This record gives sequence, C-alpha cells and structure tokens, in this order.
Amino acid sequence: MTPSAHGAGRRDSGVLVHPTSLPGPLGTGDLGRGARDLVDFLVAAGQSVWQMLPVHPPGPGTSPYQALSAFAGSALLVDPEELVDLGLLVRADVDGERQSSRRRADTGHARRARSILLVRAYETFERELANAGESALALADELAAFADRNAAWLPEWTLYAALKAEHEERSWVQWDAAARDRKEGTGEHLNRAREFHAFVQLLFDRQWRAIRSYANERGVRILGDLPMFVAHDSADVWSDRSLFRLADDGNPTHVSGAPPDDFNASGQVWGHPLFDWNAVAEREHDWWIARVRRACELFDEVRLDHFVGYRAAWEVPFGARTAADGSYGEGPGGQLFDALSRALGPLPFVAEDLGDVTPEVEALRARLGFPGMRVLQFAFRGDAKENVHTPHNHTKDSVVYTGTHDNDTTAGWFAGLGDAERARVLACTGGDGSSIAWDLMRLGQLSLAGTAITPVQDLLGLGTRSRMNRPGTASGNWCFRLRPGELTPALTDRMAELASVAGREPRL
Repeated sequence: MTPSAHGAGRRDSGVLVHPTSLPGPLGTGDLGRGARDLVDFLVAAGQSVWQMLPVHPPGPGTSPYQALSAFAGSALLVDPEELVDLGLLVRADVDGERQSSRRRADTGHARRARSILLVRAYETFERELANAGESALALADELAAFADRNAAWLPEWTLYAALKAEHEERSWVQWDAAARDRKEGTGEHLNRAREFHAFVQLLFDRQWRAIRSYANERGVRILGDLPMFVAHDSADVWSDRSLFRLADDGNPTHVSGAPPDDFNASGQVWGHPLFDWNAVAEREHDWWIARVRRACELFDEVRLDHFVGYRAAWEVPFGARTAADGSYGEGPGGQLFDALSRALGPLPFVAEDLGDVTPEVEALRARLGFPGMRVLQFAFRGDAKENVHTPHNHTKDSVVYTGTHDNDTTAGWFAGLGDAERARVLACTGGDGSSIAWDLMRLGQLSLAGTAITPVQDLLGLGTRSRMNRPGTASGNWCFRLRPGELTPALTDRMAELASVAGREPRL
C-alpha cells in the first residue's frame, strides 16, 4: 500500500479561498497583508485549514487549471508592498497603480500593473548591484542559491517565459521553428530577460515561504491543489514533449474533457494534452516525482484534482467540437503513486473523487489510503442510504464541503432547486432556507468527516454572481473577490462557536 500522510483521527475545519480573491492593492489579492489578515481570521474563528487553488502562472482566461508552468509561482501573487520594504520600489510606484478592492477582481489591471512594477524592481536591483549595494549583493546571493535549489525546472521556465514574451505571448506551436523546437543556441540573446524571470520567482518564493510560515506558526496548514493535467501552452509541454501524446506539429492528438452527463449533454472539452503514461513510466516517473516534490514544498497537504482520471480519463480527439466524440482511456493507476511514495515517502494527498466514481476508482483510493471528498450540494439526490454525500454516510477519512470552486454558491444552488429537492433539503436541515449556507455548514461540521471546508462565499451567504467558476465556460470565471472588512468580528465569533460545538476547534 502507498502510505498516506493525512493525519489519522484528525477533526478540524477551514475555509476555501484563493489568494487572488483576497483584498489587495492592484486589482487582485496577493501574498501580502490580505493573506496575513485571512490567517488571523482563521485562527480567531477556530479554523486550522486554508484551502486554495493552484498558485502557478495562469494562462489565457486566468484559470489556475491552465497554468503556463506546473512548477513556477504566479507573478500575480507577488505583493508589491514588500518590494517597497525591500527598497526595490518607492511608495509612489505602488500608489500610482493602486486600485480599490471591488467585488470582481480586475486581472487585466493586475497583470499590467505587476508587470510594470516588477520590471521597475528588477531595474533597481540591477542598478544597486552594479554599485555594489549591500542589500543588492545579499539578494544576488539569495537568487543564486534559489537557482541552484530549483535547477530542475527554473532554466526551462525562464527560457519559455522569455521566448513567449518575444513572440507576443503566442502559444509555442506558433513560434518560429528554432524557438518552437529549441534548436541549439535558442534564447542566447535573452539572458537578461531570463534573469528577470528568475528574479520574479525568487520574489514569489520569499513571499510564499513567509506566508506559509506565518500560517503554520499559528496552527493553520495550507491545503493546495494539484491538477492532473497541464496546459498545452506551457513550459512543461514545450520543453518535454516526449511525455505527452502530441502530433508531429506539436498539437495534441487527444485532449482532456468530461463525458456528457445530466448537467451538460455534450460534455466538456478542457483541452489539456494527455500524458503518454508508457513514456512516463519508462522514465521512472521522474517528471511526476519532481512535480509532486514541488507541490510538497509549497503546501502542507495537496488536493488531487480529477482523481478519477488516474484510473480512466475522458479522451477527446483534438479539434472535436464537443466531448461527445470522446471515450475513456486508461490512466496510470496505482503504479504512479507507488513510484511517488518510493521516492518521496508518505503522500499528503486528498483525492477529489467526484464525477464518474466507479468501483475501480473507489478501490484505488482505498488502497492508497487517501481521504475522499463529500459535497453537501450532492447530498439530497437519489437513495439517502446509498448516497455517499449524505451526512450520515460520511466517514472519518473524508473531507466534506458545502460546495467546491466548480459549484454554484450554496445560496445560488438552493435558489435553483426544484420543489421536491428543496423540500428534502429543508427536511434534512430543519431550517426555513433563509440561512441555507450556514444550515449546510452545520450539517458538514457535525458529520463524521475528518475535515470540513467551506468556500468563503458561503460564509457570507453570497449568491450566484459570486461563484468562482462555471465549468464549460471560457470567460467570466476566477474573478470573485472579498471586500475589505467582510470577515467581521461577528462572523468570526459565529464560526468559532460552530467549530467548538462540532469539536473541530484546534487542539493546543
């Protein structure tokens, strides 16, 4: 059996909120004051888990699940205020790009503003280094050590990022042939640009380590996210094509997706290239070992997105208009996780075992010992004796959610229910529906599930307009944002009381 690092007998709770959804100065949240304020809120509210989405550089549409790298950190998360403290910017630099915290994140402004400020910070670093400034020399030593520690992925990322900028952000299959196929000497003229991208990764690393330490020292662990697939337009696919099922022109032969179901008659086309699992195994899973090692450097625990795909994934022919033309293809199964465990030891994984959960998928999860997920918005369908999401069927080795980032908010979900299911919900919760999100939170907190997670939108009772993602849509997602001061003392006390009643408050 592959050992799991999930704590046995744990009983705790937390909140799902991505850092970009926090208040911040440049249109999206980051790793600065808003992140520390969230940790302080969690501690005061009796919570010990901060769950978030992937933190890698998002591609078009800003989806965390279409990242430009499976290793690099997102420049969107770099806090500009710390760069002022480091002497790399002045206060007027940040104030000139500042934007009020609105309900919807302005990722366009955030990208532009951070690009301007990061370039300015790097120019300051170069200038101070040329003058042998003490702080710049220390930062240069830190950058060299960081590059050494991350030599397995940083050179590929910096070259890809520099070439992508030179090609006006186009996908790598549209680059000139020398860059696309990485001919000898590719990118030699881009050394300064590559140093800049390495510098940005150092800034992310410094800030990430600081916020993780801040959380851990206060008894809060970070539950991150590991997508099964990587984006086609990414440093990973461009630099290591043999691991993926690609045609001679570099495009995928098949892409990821989801089969037709009750929610979408044509299924979903996600568009990621598929791994060549034979090639992955022939290389003794080295790329996956490096990827999971990186995830464990970032997070205390890791949610495995689309766990069912490790048993069998829906494969859609490249160019198909809908996913209805797809079929299931075999995944790596336990072989991958056995290799990961041999290399890395106990694996801190939570399996997102949602979707088409076959007996084979459940058997794989059970063999691996990973906790599974239960979603209360799914709890009121079908036979209550058989539905694993119904609270009386929860087990200690599970993580319960009111909803996930792919679901509507609980208030929005409830508003859209038919009369029969609505009546069933009210009978189960004992409420009148006026505080439906908290009614479901209470069900989850009082269940046997080892961990209970609530999306921050549900804490606030927000409706459909505040949902994070609508699967199958390409625009308008990933924009939810907290306003300053919304996590009030009254909300803090209410959460702390529920955690105490449910026996989920942290044990000191």
